[in-house]
Amino acid sequence: MAVSPASPEVRAQHSVYRRAWHLRVNVIAASYLVRPEMRVRIYRRSGMQIETHKIQPGCFFFGHDVAIGADTWVNHRCYFDTRARIEIGSSCDLGEEVMLSTSAHRPGTSERRAGAFDPQPIAVGDGVWIGARATLLPGVTVGDGCVVAAGAVVAGDCEANGLYAGVPARRVKELD
Repeated sequence: MAVSPASPEVRAQHSVYRRAWHLRVNVIAASYLVRPEMRVRIYRRSGMQIETHKIQPGCFFFGHDVAIGADTWVNHRCYFDTRARIEIGSSCDLGEEVMLSTSAHRPGTSERRAGAFDPQPIAVGDGVWIGARATLLPGVTVGDGCVVAAGAVVAGDCEANGLYAGVPARRVKELD
């Protein structure tokens, strides 16, 4: 007898897998007691494409659909909402508590404004610096060599080699 994908057995099995994954990635690997080399090994074995050993403790990954390039620094307590793909280039720097949020909804009816779930990917180019507590919203692309100021909310694409600041983030300066 075949088990349907929506059966309680399949849902329970998936729930156990997700809990084990979160324990491994967001508790054990995120611990201050784990060496950077071991942290990266756990991330890679959990399905992430990680090319740097510079991911600090306390980061949270919702899922495995993330790629982080070589020599990129990810500071403490960054949040990766990986309901859609997140790609970060090489030689980037992410400040403390940067949030990369791929979760989005289409507008709903007046009874419930958050409509159908519509996650969108985030792409960050090479050599980018994202300041502390900046937020990147679903579907944005940050071009190579950009600086995103601390606390900025990036709601649209950022062209290469610019300083972006504010809520919403706007290009305030050209960088060479």
